Amino acid sequence: MPIAPPPPASADFNLAAHVLARGADSPDRIAMQILRLSGAERWSYGRLIAAVRGCGSLMLARGLVPGDRVLLRLGNQPEFPVAFLGAIAAGLVPVPTSSQLTGPEITALAARLAPALIVGAPGIALPDHPAPVLPAADLALAERLPPCDWHRGTAERPAYIVLTSGTTGQPQAVVHAHRVILARAMMHQGWEGLTETDRLLHAGAFNWTYTLGTGLMDPWTLGATALIPGAGITPAQLPLLLKRFDATILAAAPGVIRQMLRAALPALPRLRHGLSAGESLTPDLRAAWTAATGTDLHEALGMSECSTFISGSPDRPAPEGCIGFPQPGRRIAILGAEGPVPPGSPGELAIAHDDPGLMLGYLDDPAATAARLRDGWFLTGDLVQETPEGALRYQGRANDLMNPGGYRVAPQEVEAALAGLPGVAEIAVAEVAVKPGVTVICAFIVAQSEGEPVQIERLSDFAAARLARYKQPRIWHQIAALPRTANGKLNRRALPPLWTPT
Repeated sequence: MPIAPPPPASADFNLAAHVLARGADSPDRIAMQILRLSGAERWSYGRLIAAVRGCGSLMLARGLVPGDRVLLRLGNQPEFPVAFLGAIAAGLVPVPTSSQLTGPEITALAARLAPALIVGAPGIALPDHPAPVLPAADLALAERLPPCDWHRGTAERPAYIVLTSGTTGQPQAVVHAHRVILARAMMHQGWEGLTETDRLLHAGAFNWTYTLGTGLMDPWTLGATALIPGAGITPAQLPLLLKRFDATILAAAPGVIRQMLRAALPALPRLRHGLSAGESLTPDLRAAWTAATGTDLHEALGMSECSTFISGSPDRPAPEGCIGFPQPGRRIAILGAEGPVPPGSPGELAIAHDDPGLMLGYLDDPAATAARLRDGWFLTGDLVQETPEGALRYQGRANDLMNPGGYRVAPQEVEAALAGLPGVAEIAVAEVAVKPGVTVICAFIVAQSEGEPVQIERLSDFAAARLARYKQPRIWHQIAALPRTANGKLNRRALPPLWTPT
């Protein structure tokens, strides 16, 4: 069954034009600042729109036609959003990718994506591919070029392609329609609490869908200001940037927020709240953020295949231990093997297959697309449980469940229970094999004081007081840092190889 399109927003639609329409009414207003410790590069909406439309002209002058794909090999630099929206403005289909990918990795992806053009910056690996390369430096001329016409058409046509994280195997290429921007309106108040007067600082890389949506497109759709840390900015430096540039909202992954909180934060009188996505937010981190900033931290659950659709918000904060509520306008289900589960029972989270934020499908892989669909629902692979208040508790990924001794245990449940371990800055758990056919839970821990050994006996006592015996780690393994993907998400699949039997 194909993913069914929603009622078309318009047959005369362009995602980039929609994102920049509010800014066109106030061309002198600041759209974006690239933040550095020495200052900031400021872009007005007038300049951004001129650069985007000029970039579209530049790409079309290379002989590209609507529907052609443009591979982006750029870092956290202004050229990234200019190239991304410029391609969409001209009817092309940009493919943002992580600047950390190696030559062999991006070569393999390019073979699958078949781009007609590659936009590349110095120091970032390019694929071995016959497509011509447009140097990022050439985009500096874009704002002085004649503007391209907005390529308009049905909101159901492809707008851009993003790649899944690939932590469980080969990344999938996810094709999104122009209509996806309409779905994002449901999270402006359903999660972000975003207004046109906000200055939102996002700590992620531009290629990440979390950054592209929450950090750039959402503020611009409302005429707000996007604050983007420049290359080389560390999590420890983010509090200074929040204060210096009067950020009103911070958006980041939990791992970045935890690093920020390792030192005392300066007073942040303009900050209204924080946003968290990318991996599970533990109750202790939310509490620590509130204690440090006096504001709340609102979590959202989404995926590359769909914009975030479950969240807490300033208007409706998530109860402790929950990820939040379905955003207004979303239709969800919690499914078991035979269909919807009884109220309060755990099951797999699904979203209606006609949600406007849902992908068109996986590129050239209709079988993989169809495998995620069941009876009008798109299966997310996330396990949740609904509370009597309608909030959802996250139980982990269906394929992340541990099974030591025959007991099914969600790693997120164990990690949440062990938050606040004495002497431990970060923890993640995974199932490891101690001998053929025998697995146990192993806790991978990072010490609060670098290089200091953690007292394992205290940790075991802490766990015994908070977890059933079958949920307690049998092995405690201290490491220097948790493995993470290029976007800062915990790479759970990389944990078991870090421990070997002695």
